[in-house]
Amino acid sequence: MAKLMKEFNAVSWRPTVAGRCYAAASGHYLATAAAQRVLEMGGNAIDAGVTAAMALAILYPDVVSFAGVAPTLIYLKGEDRVVSLPGLGYWPAAVDIERLRREGNGVVPEGILRTVVPAAPATQIEALRQWGTISFEQAATPAFELAREGFCVYPLLNHNIGFYAAKFSRYAENRDVFLPGGRIPDVGALFRQENLARTIYRMIEAERNCAGDRDAKLRATHDCFYRGPIAEDIAGFHAREGGFMTKVDLAGFEVRGEASISCGYKDYTVHSCDVWCQGIVLLEVLKILEGIDLHALSLNSPDYIHTVAAALNLAFADREAYVGDPRFVKVPVAGMLADDYAVRQRARLRMDRAFGEMPAPGNPAGAPQARFKPPVASGGKVPTPIDTIYACTADRFGNAYSATLSDTTFDSPMIPGMGLSVSTRGSQSRLDPEHPSFVAPGKRPRLTPSPALAFKNGEFYMAFGTPGGDMQTQAMLQVFLNVTEFGLQVQQAIESPRFGTFNFPNSFSPHDYRPARLCLENRISNATIGALRKLGYNIEKWNAAVTIAGGVCAIRRDAATGLLHAGADLRREASAAAW
Repeated sequence: MAKLMKEFNAVSWRPTVAGRCYAAASGHYLATAAAQRVLEMGGNAIDAGVTAAMALAILYPDVVSFAGVAPTLIYLKGEDRVVSLPGLGYWPAAVDIERLRREGNGVVPEGILRTVVPAAPATQIEALRQWGTISFEQAATPAFELAREGFCVYPLLNHNIGFYAAKFSRYAENRDVFLPGGRIPDVGALFRQENLARTIYRMIEAERNCAGDRDAKLRATHDCFYRGPIAEDIAGFHAREGGFMTKVDLAGFEVRGEASISCGYKDYTVHSCDVWCQGIVLLEVLKILEGIDLHALSLNSPDYIHTVAAALNLAFADREAYVGDPRFVKVPVAGMLADDYAVRQRARLRMDRAFGEMPAPGNPAGAPQARFKPPVASGGKVPTPIDTIYACTADRFGNAYSATLSDTTFDSPMIPGMGLSVSTRGSQSRLDPEHPSFVAPGKRPRLTPSPALAFKNGEFYMAFGTPGGDMQTQAMLQVFLNVTEFGLQVQQAIESPRFGTFNFPNSFSPHDYRPARLCLENRISNATIGALRKLGYNIEKWNAAVTIAGGVCAIRRDAATGLLHAGADLRREASAAAW
């Protein structure tokens, strides 16, 4: 009798893609295609990453501003170093804190007053200038074409525009862009942003018209936005509308590469941007979990979920107490990532019960006197964050790029004729003078977008990141552990059921807080959910693959073969490609 072939069962809905020469993964298939086009033409990971990043600002117009934030990590194989680009702007010099309090009823209000200096254009230009090989025009052409000619409205964009239609309607330019003809664009409709295309073309022309070398041309492109006609339009609009931004604020803005922060986790070293963003949460949690046999707990078992969630609670409590712009705040980075502090934090974990409310912050070496003021609880479901998207690339030279792009356009006016809303990231600042993210002139908000790079035994191993507000570090942590602790393929690790704790104040104004809240996708069993409820968690069930759980993209390098494995989250429009 012939032997029957054993039935094959797929481990993920999409395949993990793999290639020898390059890989790219991003929040939209057209941005990934744009990156792939650059890599096929011989560009490096930085060229491709910047191209994808600018395209994403067009393809996610509701949650990413071309003039938003763009924290970026780059691995330079030839120099064997990681560089961070601090793609986050600061508060204008004229910011009036009392006016913010008055108009926002104690929190940073929606509207033009929450605008900080835009960082994304400077970040993309500096990445190209320092480590890229192509021109701004080459990198920006996909974005320009997508803005001018349009792209297909996808279900998530249609959903978000519908949800925020009333807010888009408050401002003339926003209404014209997002509600053409007074209607929510249908799925499958062509979505154009012609004014934004013209703004991008002004930057392209500035590069073309500069007679100097490549460096001079890229500086001219930067100056067009920050010191030339675009800056004049931004500042003029703020002057007319009662905003804080001036030409001086814009002219003084530069992005320069700086050191990343990192921690060791077993055989791995994980890098994040500095503490102007929340990336240190990922690093601190890894240090806490390093001394626990997670594999023995079994993936997504009650003990595993409880252990990871409790460790996250401790790290988020430290974020609330200590983390802010390091130019203004003394953040105890070394203390928070020290081995002895991880031991002390680990000892605070209780396997028999959840933290019923946000725990008090720890006391890492070098920490200022922490003021612990228990936040006021909020009711209802965890709000769905709709901001942000992510891109990563890796090339045949060994370089890697990891960037998280963001800033919403429903909560502040777009500038008429320009098609863009200037960075609304002031929404993540506080008006409490004792909070590390307190508003001040020239100070940056504490940012949620926080890309990561990981290395194994000193070699590049992984680029990963996600949208999702306070869920970002949580989704990234779970995917990283799914790969490193449980041996899942990249796509399988991304598609695995996800959970999130929200036992801390939300980073976004008005900073809602839901004590003991633990959210779980409903693919996690009812038995597991019941066991977690008995530990004291306030359970909220999510659907099977919800956008609030993130939209992780990742690239992993296999040291044995040199192959680059990439995956992209089906919770968004994300896609991955490799060759």
